[in-house]
Amino acid sequence: MAKILAVTNQKGGVGKTTTAVNLSASLAALGQRVLMIDRDPQGNATTGCGVMKREALPTVYQILIGRSTLEQSRIRTEFGFDILPANRELAGAEVELIEIENREFRLRDALHAAGDQYDFILMDCPPALNMLTVKGLVAAEAVMIPMQCEYYALEGLTDLVTTLRKVRANLNSVLQIEGLLRTMYDPRMTLMQQVSAELESHFGEKVYQSIIPRNVRLAEAPSYGKPVIAFDRQSKGAQAYLQLAQEMLDRRDGKIAMSVRNEQGALA
Repeated sequence: MAKILAVTNQKGGVGKTTTAVNLSASLAALGQRVLMIDRDPQGNATTGCGVMKREALPTVYQILIGRSTLEQSRIRTEFGFDILPANRELAGAEVELIEIENREFRLRDALHAAGDQYDFILMDCPPALNMLTVKGLVAAEAVMIPMQCEYYALEGLTDLVTTLRKVRANLNSVLQIEGLLRTMYDPRMTLMQQVSAELESHFGEKVYQSIIPRNVRLAEAPSYGKPVIAFDRQSKGAQAYLQLAQEMLDRRDGKIAMSVRNEQGALA
């Protein structure tokens, strides 16, 4: 059964979409069967995989409103993983879903039906705590939180943890924090070092050992419609995401012992 992971942070510009695209490609490069779902109406994850979002039909939107299935909507990318694309139509889903019964569980049910076809399902959620994000959290087993090591990011993390508590209490009792990923990291900055240390102190083993650095090639890759490992595999950004993918596999396979004590304290 696939591990369903929501990549989310209500703060924009933290590397959320970059992580969803490049982690999907890196897991696929390590032999995993991966489905990436673009849950953001901006469709940046879709174009970052070389898919023209204006021409991508049907999309995840049609699945949510019951006009398509996962099998009909998914697209095979040239980078070894499947994608459920998104475009501006998804912005209207919140209004159209108001009168649909069990609307919170539509995506969850579709993913569970196809779970044995994949090892990992990654969802790129929008940079907001809106209904689209909540639906993603309902469908997920766990959450990956990309974040910059800066003061405002810590404030936003508090809001996100509060939302996760509510979703777990009312809609998805199995939801947990998979890990916190430090992105755009520059070790020369003292503030980043301090925030990084604070994250490790509070969340412990939930903070990934892998750190995504600031990297020019990583920033350039989306403009070519490619994950960074297809754009420049030897770049620091590509190597960081390959390292993250391997760390996730090691955690899944029990090669890295995990404690849930810190996470339970955060979401209690």
